[in-house]
Amino acid sequence: MGPIRRTRLRPAAVTATALTAALAVALSACSGGAPAATRTAGGTGQGKDRPATVTVTPHGGKPRAGEPVRVTAKGGTLTKVTVTGPGGGVLAGTLSADRRTWTSDRNVVPGASYTVRAATRTPGGTVGGADAGFTTAAAGKVNKVDWRPGDSSTVGVAQPISLVFDNPVADKAAVERQLEVTTSNGTEGSWGWLKDYSGRDRVDWRPREYWRPGTKVTLNARLNGTDSGPGGGWFVRDYKAGFTVGARQVVKVDLDRKRLTLQRDGRTVRTIPVSGGTPGPNTGSWRGTAVVLAKEGTVRMNSETVGLGKAYDEMVEDSIRLTWSGMYAHAAPWNAAFFGRANRSHGCVGMSTADADWLYSRVRVGDPFEIRGAEAKGTVAPNNGFGDWNLDWDRWREKSALD
Repeated sequence: MGPIRRTRLRPAAVTATALTAALAVALSACSGGAPAATRTAGGTGQGKDRPATVTVTPHGGKPRAGEPVRVTAKGGTLTKVTVTGPGGGVLAGTLSADRRTWTSDRNVVPGASYTVRAATRTPGGTVGGADAGFTTAAAGKVNKVDWRPGDSSTVGVAQPISLVFDNPVADKAAVERQLEVTTSNGTEGSWGWLKDYSGRDRVDWRPREYWRPGTKVTLNARLNGTDSGPGGGWFVRDYKAGFTVGARQVVKVDLDRKRLTLQRDGRTVRTIPVSGGTPGPNTGSWRGTAVVLAKEGTVRMNSETVGLGKAYDEMVEDSIRLTWSGMYAHAAPWNAAFFGRANRSHGCVGMSTADADWLYSRVRVGDPFEIRGAEAKGTVAPNNGFGDWNLDWDRWREKSALD
């Protein structure tokens, strides 16, 4: 593909009105909920040459969203089509090679009114025109999206684009087709569908490799008018956001050596002693690549919220969240005797308050923590935070609904 790579992120149907132009007759527009009027302009054709017949689809009293507007001419060609939608916006479209059919580039959206104006010409030169209007049925159920990262943010090199949906997405292919990612340097990437840690449907766009520092990224989710499928409802708005990738910072955690190293642009900035989770299925730390989800500062950590009974209840400083299941990097002054010597935490990566202050001030959301060690309890799952990186490229691409 070219220097800019695009990956694809639609509305409710309308009533189609068949419009037959009558020679030398002009019909006035109807009011209220009456059918749209047709209008014919006089032509320069000879003899009994009649204006072309124009048909607009979809049609019906209150058509559903999710279809394009299609205008067809019979007995002539279309010279111009204008479709005006919600807020006065003009719906772009494409005219067929024989100029007999015009199709909108996007589908119509739920609960919206549209007007159609078409101009025609016959082979004999007679010009005509037709006007139509329709209003689509409102969405019975609406689906919404929560996305990361935030608009205009600067993120680390491991940050995926992530969309989490309020309602189930049964038609994942239809949704994915409306998702477009544009990068400033042709970054290769793919969408992958997951069940979020919250239990909701989620789709992430992950580069093949970590982002290149300085990359500018735009997400254009043209979802308005897209049907999620059974039980999910319609999307009734589009979403657009952009972000920039910051410096290449990678945090490497070696649980065997009990060391944490911050690297920037491939160079070691500092190595500090740490203590990871006590070996075991409940208290061990995760291995693999975790991504900084948030810098939460002072957090009350209560063991009862993660199924560990009354093991601890602490106000913890400099808390950097790495997984949704509760693994953090943070200050742990009560564990000072074990820094650099033994893994004796309840799953987090702890360090001195001074070291935690230093690390907290330098890492950003989206920075990867690459964690290794024999005493880990397992690998971070793709849906546990942004564990997307723990799948190789081929396995990640298999999660797309389109590839």
